[in-house]
Amino acid sequence: MGNEAKFYIDGRWVDPLEPGGTITVVNPATEEEVARVAAASEADVEAAIGAAHRAFASYGLTSREERLEILTRLLEAYRRRMPQIAAAMTTEVGIPQRFAERAHTRAGEGHILTAIDVLTDYAFEEDWGTTRIVREPVGVCALIAPWNWPMNQVTAKVAPALAAGCTMVLKPSQLTPLSGLLFAEAVDEAGLPAGVFNLVNGAGASLGGALAGHPLVDMVSITGSTEVGGAVAREAAGSIKRVSQELGGKSANIVFEDVELEKVITRGVLGCMHNSGQTCNAPTRMLVAEAVYEEAVAIAARAADDLVVGDPHGAGTFMGPVAGKKQYEKATGYIKVGLEEGARLVAGGLERPAGLEVGYYVRPTVFADVRSDMRIAREEIFGPVLCMIPFKDEEHAIAIANRSDFGLSGYVNSADMGRARRVAARMRTGMVHLNGAGTDGRAPFGGYKKSGNGREWGRFGLEEYLEVKAVMGYGDRR
Repeated sequence: MGNEAKFYIDGRWVDPLEPGGTITVVNPATEEEVARVAAASEADVEAAIGAAHRAFASYGLTSREERLEILTRLLEAYRRRMPQIAAAMTTEVGIPQRFAERAHTRAGEGHILTAIDVLTDYAFEEDWGTTRIVREPVGVCALIAPWNWPMNQVTAKVAPALAAGCTMVLKPSQLTPLSGLLFAEAVDEAGLPAGVFNLVNGAGASLGGALAGHPLVDMVSITGSTEVGGAVAREAAGSIKRVSQELGGKSANIVFEDVELEKVITRGVLGCMHNSGQTCNAPTRMLVAEAVYEEAVAIAARAADDLVVGDPHGAGTFMGPVAGKKQYEKATGYIKVGLEEGARLVAGGLERPAGLEVGYYVRPTVFADVRSDMRIAREEIFGPVLCMIPFKDEEHAIAIANRSDFGLSGYVNSADMGRARRVAARMRTGMVHLNGAGTDGRAPFGGYKKSGNGREWGRFGLEEYLEVKAVMGYGDRR
């Protein structure tokens, strides 16, 4: 790479204005330092925001065709770096190599493709009688990305912002600066106008406030924990700027007695455990009809025990380590809490996986007989821990599912599609998956309640970066 000691500001790679601060990148599979990356100061943030502010004067006026050309060039440059980006994510956060290649980097590719598709025919202007409704770019955007799905979240912010005509400062997670720098290299190769895209690395605690509270920033898009989202919103409140939040989740996976139980339960376990349980919309609460509950518990335990945990470079590895020491301590801490609260441990536990004495590995863990008032049922663990809860009937299942501070996603499994749709309609979540349906890259991604207030992906993602103007009398002929 070669740019670890630099930031990307105003169309070029630059040295820090105040040298000395660094981020140490640790490989969670080996616990070894693999890189040191420059950490930005407030002066660097100021320079990046200033560049974005200057660039908006012209980029905000570009045509649809100009933006499509820019996104197409970015897509090509990104595709050339996909193998490197996948390798970087495996090193930074322990994502299994094949999963990084087949899911993580392709998610980034998909968001750029979707932005191109949406921009191609999006109606930025429409007439309501003699009034014209105009959608215009919001301005300078601070984009704060997480570490768990690095390229998914970077591209889900950058691509629609570019499509809308916004300029931006991207701050990747301090855990994933290497993949972020590779993305900036793709931007540089794509030849975006100077200042349209800027990147600074650093800890969220030190840079988040500087970005969110800056008077020249018109919008903040943050993906992270509910606590971090709240802190960013408070910093942004003084300047009354828009804040789009994609935050935590504790998604319920409702399983009725009329399904193919082995298939549905196994799929639910895999959904909870993939990416080492570090996915905000993972189905971490499995609600099962009492009639088949014990059978479901046995299936879930077997499925968790069968998962291959180990070296992220291993061909058969399903789960690598969690992202680092902090995540390891958090996940194992919640396992301790579950045991103390009296939940029945049926798979996994506190012991390290066999043969893995080095690295931040957590065993895929399943708790049965979980109550909704337990912390493991209420709080986002962000690790490979599944909570199983029995329910009596449809009403009881809906009540348990909605008994959460979060409302990101939900899952319903029933052979009776009418019932599945009926339950979905009453779930207080931004998304619902019926009978194993996957995500739709054009559908809105986001949640209710403490899961946030914004939407990403597709047309809804583009509209997060647009202001709406009404011009009255536009169609008058006088």
